[in-house]
Amino acid sequence: MSVNYSEDSIKTLDWQEHIRLRPGMYIGKLGDGSAADDGIYILVKEVVDNSIDEFAMGCGTEIVITVEERKVTVRDYGRGIPLGKLVDASSKMNTGAKYDSEAFKKSVGLNGVGIKAVNALSELFEIQSFRDGETKYVAYNRAKIVEERAVEPTAEPNGTKVTFLADKEIFGNYHYISDYLEAMVKNYVFLNTGLTVLFNGQKYNSKHGLYDLLMENMNGEGLYPIIHLKGDDIEMAMTHGRQYGEEYYSFVNGQHTTQGGTHLTAFREAIAKTIRDFYKKDFDMSDIRTSVIGAISIKVQEPVFESQTKTKLGSKDIAPNGPTVRNFISDFISKELDNYLHRNPDTAELLLRKIVETEKERKAMSGIQKIARERAKQVSLHNRKLRDCRVHFNSSHEHKTESSIFITEGDSASGSITKSRNVNTQAVFSLRGKPLNSYGLTKKVVYENEEFNLLQAALNIENGLEDLRYNNVIVATDADVDGMHIRLLLLTFFLQFFPDLVRAGHVYILQTPLFRVRNKKETRYCYTETERENAIRKLGPKPEITRFKGLGEISPDEFQHFIGKDMRLEPVRLTKGDTIEQVLEYYMGKNTPDRQEFIIENLYVEKDEVN
Repeated sequence: MSVNYSEDSIKTLDWQEHIRLRPGMYIGKLGDGSAADDGIYILVKEVVDNSIDEFAMGCGTEIVITVEERKVTVRDYGRGIPLGKLVDASSKMNTGAKYDSEAFKKSVGLNGVGIKAVNALSELFEIQSFRDGETKYVAYNRAKIVEERAVEPTAEPNGTKVTFLADKEIFGNYHYISDYLEAMVKNYVFLNTGLTVLFNGQKYNSKHGLYDLLMENMNGEGLYPIIHLKGDDIEMAMTHGRQYGEEYYSFVNGQHTTQGGTHLTAFREAIAKTIRDFYKKDFDMSDIRTSVIGAISIKVQEPVFESQTKTKLGSKDIAPNGPTVRNFISDFISKELDNYLHRNPDTAELLLRKIVETEKERKAMSGIQKIARERAKQVSLHNRKLRDCRVHFNSSHEHKTESSIFITEGDSASGSITKSRNVNTQAVFSLRGKPLNSYGLTKKVVYENEEFNLLQAALNIENGLEDLRYNNVIVATDADVDGMHIRLLLLTFFLQFFPDLVRAGHVYILQTPLFRVRNKKETRYCYTETERENAIRKLGPKPEITRFKGLGEISPDEFQHFIGKDMRLEPVRLTKGDTIEQVLEYYMGKNTPDRQEFIIENLYVEKDEVN
């Protein structure tokens, strides 16, 4: 078979056409807003980053962000874009002030692409600059100008105002989750002391930087007071908690690098080395870092990120002809953390006690771990429990963020998902019956229990999230009491032993339809009673109605509709307030009367609403 290859095969796309054809190159994955790294949040971030850069230059101490349904407005009080360049700055690729490293020495965005990508991916994009008593306004539809006003006088203070409506042709039926936007806003103020952000009328600011960030994100008190250290172009904060695993927040030039990079690697290494040197003991690195909650922020000249979404730092050097990132962080921490521990012997004693306790637990489990690893190999993991996919989260493949694993129970359910899945990006792990309630147990159970041991091995999270094989860990259980129980048992397992998997936003609940409503011409799948009633009205008299009792009743052909591009996922999120310990004690502990009272009260509420 031959394929015609001629001059007609060669095409040149306009810049906006290329962005719309390949949005992932500019904003990562698309998504519908269910995950914090979905594209619609990257659009918001790209706009706000420009305002943050103005603040970093000493211009404007307030940013106003308003999100109404799908419309986003960002108003800053910086210098305002030069009016004669407003169109170029918003619609000509590789146009911006940030190529001059003296004007924006340590900026987030350096390539003049970000705001143009927002423009190209929006069905409405309005930008208005206020500068020295004059203003100019331009409106776009998918990067094409639909209105351009002449320069006119204004009494408004200097700054820039951007309003955009992300394109439903690209993002589908998307929605913003306020918690994700609020977390973004808080990170901005934690990293920019002196900045005030008004988000939907709520004021956010911070006086203590990364110290405030840890206080905001910790579920419970640390084992010792937060160690907070600042220097030129670097800030860090850390303590130890009571959870398993490690928890880090890393930033470069104010950008939240959710996938870490050279600076986070250097931070983790420097903490362990400095503590070893301080106590003059050759502790195992894992014993030092287990239960660490830490944050690191550095400023880098002309940073190199591994993608346009800037989630992982690739820079090796702080600045041209400057020290390496590794040496810069190591020198700061080895000096300042060592000084802190010498000046605060009570904290040093608590830290030592935590490391020694972790060491004892690890040594007590070492024999069990070895046996468990051998057992995982012997049962032929990939054939018996796991139907793997071809692309993994820790690979270099461009679709790695789409990699998912469905955790389901029962042969029929796992069989249906396996037959209808995308074999490139979707894996299936099959449970055998209900998992053990792991609440209150030690980590030994992870290795002693075959199901937990194999699940841990499948996800590859024994030593943290660095080698996590799937970006999306999706719990797929029946929409009944037994399914809910299995869901709770799995969430208990993750929260008890791998809480960073949940904190990092990797865990989801698969939403599957409760009803199928169809007639001879059309089929509708309904996830709620309201959707069912609407479908009945839409399809006319006496449609066929099927109530799905379990995933196993849904055929592979039908399952394709529920785990494809329109898949509904409910993210599992931790919010500030109750600690993980309190949550697990309430839902999985022995406080039966409290839970019983809660259920009865909520049943009465539902009954009243129905009446």
